[in-house]
Amino acid sequence: MPSHPSLESQSHAVRDDVQQLARDASALLAATADVAGENVAEARKRLGAAIEQCYTRARDKAVEGTHAADTAIRANPYPAIIAGVGVGAVLGFLMANRGSSHRS
Repeated sequence: MPSHPSLESQSHAVRDDVQQLARDASALLAATADVAGENVAEARKRLGAAIEQCYTRARDKAVEGTHAADTAIRANPYPAIIAGVGVGAVLGFLMANRGSSHRS
């Protein structure tokens, strides 16, 4: 079974991407202060690339998480079923109580 990166390392990667995005957005703001055509175009290009990279990494992390969850559920189907029933019971209880409190 392939090893999956830890949640902590994934969150660090996302944080780094967001920090890079913030730096690029700041560069865009600084470049547009003088509204110099070439600087604005370059900053916008960098910002667009950073946003695309951030989106791609987030999508890839979501796919990895989905595969990890699928693998875990297939390896341990009964605990997954029990967890699902438990969550459903708790949600059903909460919704039933909410509905009865509005009728009073």
